[in-house]
Amino acid sequence: MKADLRAAGPDAGIALVVTGAIFAWLYVRVDNGSSATVQVMPTLDDADRYWMYWLCQAFGWSGLLWAWITIVFSLLRTGPRPRVRWLPPAGLEKLHRTTSLTTIALMFMHAVMFFLEEVRGNEGGATWAGRLWDAFVKVFVPGGYATGTGRIAILVGLLAFYLAIPLGLAYYLRQRTGSRMWRALHRFIIVVYVLSVWHTLLYGTNVWYDGAFRTLVWALQMPIAAMLLLRLLSPARPSEHLHLRGPRRARPLPLTARAAGRLAVVATVAGLAAVVATGVDGGRTPDGASPGLWPEQWVIWAGLLVLTLALVAVAHRLRPSAAGGPARERRGEAAEQGVG
Repeated sequence: MKADLRAAGPDAGIALVVTGAIFAWLYVRVDNGSSATVQVMPTLDDADRYWMYWLCQAFGWSGLLWAWITIVFSLLRTGPRPRVRWLPPAGLEKLHRTTSLTTIALMFMHAVMFFLEEVRGNEGGATWAGRLWDAFVKVFVPGGYATGTGRIAILVGLLAFYLAIPLGLAYYLRQRTGSRMWRALHRFIIVVYVLSVWHTLLYGTNVWYDGAFRTLVWALQMPIAAMLLLRLLSPARPSEHLHLRGPRRARPLPLTARAAGRLAVVATVAGLAAVVATGVDGGRTPDGASPGLWPEQWVIWAGLLVLTLALVAVAHRLRPSAAGGPARERRGEAAEQGVG
């Protein structure tokens, strides 16, 4: 992990430059009155006073961009591999790891800047301790933000952040968990990405209303969905192919689960195409009635419970055996990939 942190330095530097450019763009738009956010919340029209809020937004957008990039590297690594010599599998793997670390850092800074803005704007807190505690509950405690769209959107964003840490860093625990377990757990990272996009579309005031920029955010998800489908149809590891017949035919339950996953991604691609083509996705309109807030928090908590049970089941099923252990699994993985 220390080596990856050092290698992530240039990547993080580029991310900060991009964040700064986004911040400058947001600042100028607020200053000249063309900001979509100011249309939603006119009280934020003072760019100097609310600069922490605009920096929070900048970190959010760069975090989503880096999440998109790291998912692309992951799908290139585990799906049909590009036939280019300058981008070997090992290089893709390293880029995926470094961009993952940068993404988590950007998500953290997004939350920190929102926390600082809440502290600054919390005039109801009688003391500094009260202001800090109130801001901490709102920003870092899932379900702590209890008003408006934020009671759903911030909950979704926090779940994405807190899930990103164990699922994104599972690679560095593979010596203890075994390679099969960390690979299986790491695949759930796509849930983090989905939650991040959901948080953005639900709470990002730059894409609050229907329009070209909101549709662009949807359109950028089509390559991800298409690459995920290709990764499922033609995975890099032979053991992950969908064997319908022959001696290596999968058992009924895994076979059904894998087939259902492929059908779900096909439906997602079709849904994304329909949204991009029509520009209709349930977003708000400036002069019309906004749709009701859905789902309720209990639906999200129920989904988190199902995800947690799935993670526990996977971890239990793929735990290293006493006889083989992680070392044996690593040898099997190396033999499967033809590298050892």
